[in-house]
Amino acid sequence: MTEAETPPSPLDPPSLPPEKPGAAAGAITPEDVRDGAVVALLLGAAGLLLGLLWLWLAPRVQYVSNGEAVFLRTPESEARIASDGTFFLLSLGLGVLSAVGTFLWRRAGGVPLVIGLAVGSAFGALVGWRFGLWLGPSSDLLAAAKQAGKGVPFDAPLELLAHGALLAWPMTAVLLHLGLTALWTPRDPDPVPVFGWSGYYQAPTPTPTPTPTPTPPADAAPSAPETPRA
Repeated sequence: MTEAETPPSPLDPPSLPPEKPGAAAGAITPEDVRDGAVVALLLGAAGLLLGLLWLWLAPRVQYVSNGEAVFLRTPESEARIASDGTFFLLSLGLGVLSAVGTFLWRRAGGVPLVIGLAVGSAFGALVGWRFGLWLGPSSDLLAAAKQAGKGVPFDAPLELLAHGALLAWPMTAVLLHLGLTALWTPRDPDPVPVFGWSGYYQAPTPTPTPTPTPTPPADAAPSAPETPRA
């Protein structure tokens, strides 16, 4: 004996649609977090290279002492501005290398990878700045003037006057990596649609009600047949 099924009413709330296939495919995995941490550590260590290149390529600003005070040897020199420009251009180059290298290593991209790229490159820029200052000439001008002697020029310490140059590396790396990911990352295939599932809410289709066939009343007496006349 089968149980009778009641047809759904249009006033009943619609049932929840089944979960979209592949909805968990974009979830962050522990491997993604590990890759982001590796990128951040490598870029932070690459800041040492930035400091070395900045110290090597930046033009020198020289001072000279007359025995009482310290003066710029060439007041019209633009070496200070060129030092900031050198740091900026080196940061741009490292940002391009970071973005391309990260993209070639992990073409799929992902949020942890972008976060690791941004954090690591920002930390690498700070490391390169401070490491270059530490390796460069002493910041004590009076001690350096006494050591050089009267009338003998000596190198001034490295300085980064435009601190906004510290953002060149992280901004270049993140923007270029996002562009490469958007252009050349292979797209995931569209999931196979599930019967009955759609991406938006649809009102339930009302079930047509069958029209009852009219029946004669039970108490109606049958009409007597007519007798033929002679």
